[in-house]
Amino acid sequence: MADAHTFSDRYRQGMVTRRSVLGDSHVDRASSAATAFDQPFQELITEGAWGTVWSRPGWTKRERSMVTIALLAALGHDEEVAMHVRATVNTGASREDIGEALLHVAIYAGVPAANRAIKIAKHVFDEMDAEKAA
Repeated sequence: MADAHTFSDRYRQGMVTRRSVLGDSHVDRASSAATAFDQPFQELITEGAWGTVWSRPGWTKRERSMVTIALLAALGHDEEVAMHVRATVNTGASREDIGEALLHVAIYAGVPAANRAIKIAKHVFDEMDAEKAA
């Protein structure tokens, strides 16, 4: 496992962005669950996905969120769809935004992919509403 002093600037930026999108509790859980086996993967996604792609200028977190959800839905990555739908509380993507993105999935990637993602999003929204009400 890399020492905190050896992390690149891109990794450090990635961790800031990752936390701002997914939330501290999610990132803390992922970090504490990391082992010697998957630590290199955690570092790769923090630096590559979060430090390079998500931290780029030009698109807002809202825009990146919508595209990410659409891509994950099109590829059938259900757990990641749920995680990124939950993250919309931090990215500013609205439920309407997600609905529009999933309409694009239906046309460009197929109705079954969109249908599955809509079910996942509805379930996550129900959970989020219940947590908010509690």
